[in-house]
Amino acid sequence: MDKRSFLARNLLPEGVEPDPRFTLANERTFLAWTRTSLAFLAGGIALAAFPFPDTSAATQSATAVSIIVIGLLISTGAAVRWIRVERAMRTGGPLPVPAIVPLIAIVVIVACAIAIWSLL
Repeated sequence: MDKRSFLARNLLPEGVEPDPRFTLANERTFLAWTRTSLAFLAGGIALAAFPFPDTSAATQSATAVSIIVIGLLISTGAAVRWIRVERAMRTGGPLPVPAIVPLIAIVVIVACAIAIWSLL
């Protein structure tokens, strides 16, 4: 009889239980990505809440929504990555490449470029 929970049996049906340290490290990584996602959410809300005199309301709203959507993508990517890493550890497969990293890098580069442009 499988003593694992219903969720564990359905999400992780194959393989062997990995070392708990690796599972917990995977969980901490997921939580770190979740915190990053929440930071994007908070940034988008803050951008929408405070008026900027030199920015149109439409531009400000579009930027705020874009930032919140990026936070949503990061959160979704974190969940997908967690399950993919957990499955790889259980089956002895290679660890997946984190697709979230290029997304965040591009977003930060664009944000820095916009900030520099707005300061000039």
